[in-house]
Amino acid sequence: MTNFAFANFECKMSLNGIIVGAAVFLIIGICHPIVIKMEYYWGKQSWWLLAVGGVAFAAASLFVNNLVLSTILGAAAFSFFWGIHEIISQEKRVLKGWFPENPKRSAYYAKKRQEMK
Repeated sequence: MTNFAFANFECKMSLNGIIVGAAVFLIIGICHPIVIKMEYYWGKQSWWLLAVGGVAFAAASLFVNNLVLSTILGAAAFSFFWGIHEIISQEKRVLKGWFPENPKRSAYYAKKRQEMK
């Protein structure tokens, strides 16, 4: 019987990285249209909803014992925090005409365009 250095090596695959990566991909994919819709219907003043969601996800990640789920919740928290920046940027994109503006908020956008001049 030959004893090779790798004879006792067990090949165990961990799917944790793939699971977290897929979850983060989905979270980012879901947050992007949410930010666009939030700016369209409520404006950038709705940023606090993203902050509350981010804090809730961050707090949840602290109390979950499962490492994968805790990591996913933390990623969701910081995706929501990043959404605060994006909702402000989204208003600028709307003002540039890159995204449609809500006709019910046209007076607001007109005022903002006047301030930019």
